[in-house]
Amino acid sequence: MQNAASIIAVIGGLVLGSLIIITCVSVLGRALNGMFHGWIAEWMPGLSTWALDMGVGPITGDFELVEAGVAFAVFAALPLCQVNSGHASVDILANSFPPWLDRLLMMITEILFALVLILIAWRLFDGMLSKRRYGETTFLLQFPIWWAYALSFSGAVMAALTGVYMALVRTAEFLLGHRIIRDELGPGL
Repeated sequence: MQNAASIIAVIGGLVLGSLIIITCVSVLGRALNGMFHGWIAEWMPGLSTWALDMGVGPITGDFELVEAGVAFAVFAALPLCQVNSGHASVDILANSFPPWLDRLLMMITEILFALVLILIAWRLFDGMLSKRRYGETTFLLQFPIWWAYALSFSGAVMAALTGVYMALVRTAEFLLGHRIIRDELGPGL
């Protein structure tokens, strides 16, 4: 499960890195476009016309790509966070609990996480089918919105599977009385 979670997290990271590059190029293009319509057009009209004819400007639909890609990147990171117990937690009192109580709380938390992740995946699937059925597209790029839902759904399914796996592991840990998987990000009892 660790390897699969790592692979999808890397894919999500690559998508997020690509979105950062797209955003930077678009912002730079928007700034250059403004200059080519402004003072450069007054001082060097030939250069301005050439650059604008070449298409210097923002990337069309950049926000649509970012919107779809960031949703996937978030869902792609969830499985790795889940398998490493990397979610935020408040341990003010938990550090003073006996190990059996800590394992019980971990089990309950993982079961709740699994249920929530399954609910999210189910609702994403339902939303994807709805967007596909009605043929909704993005405003500028006109790509089907359900594609973004499908990408997010793939990450959500992996997160739900990881959540179920971790719920089973934490349940076994509680029943056996010792840890099977040590928290890579936590204290690990």
